[in-house]
Amino acid sequence: MEPLKVVVSGPVGSGKSTFVRTLSETAIVDTDAFASEPIGKDMTTVALDYGTLRLDGQLLYLFGTPGQQRFDFMWDILTEGALGLVLLVRGDRPQDFPQARRQLDYLLSRQPVPYVVGVTRQDKPPVWGPEEVALYLGQPSEYVVGLNATDPKSAVQPLLRLLELML
Repeated sequence: MEPLKVVVSGPVGSGKSTFVRTLSETAIVDTDAFASEPIGKDMTTVALDYGTLRLDGQLLYLFGTPGQQRFDFMWDILTEGALGLVLLVRGDRPQDFPQARRQLDYLLSRQPVPYVVGVTRQDKPPVWGPEEVALYLGQPSEYVVGLNATDPKSAVQPLLRLLELML
């Protein structure tokens, strides 16, 4: 089987780097740098995160995008040749939902692929659940999955759903 390239995207702080680190079976490649503007955290991805995962016999290449708008040129580069997309959004930051929706629309306009929206921080109530986020984003509920990006059993759920949608 050919490896599947999956892009992991979302607003700043949605859990993209954590997601890739949690799931990768190999040492990850990251391009974290000190944030040069106030974004709510010290480090930020400036180019990509990369890791690999074998899931149900299928090799996945996980490419995490930067979340900041000023690095959006990397979104085009990283989505080239992608066969799937996981868009992460923090369930406890509804102010990020409009940015997540714009990012999803942008990415799918460039590379129309199967996708799943992952709602992170489900382990940290109060938080919006997947059903509420699906309604807000105007997405079918089967395309939205809740997860904890630090827990491998939970973090893998969006990828399992994505594989289901791809088949």
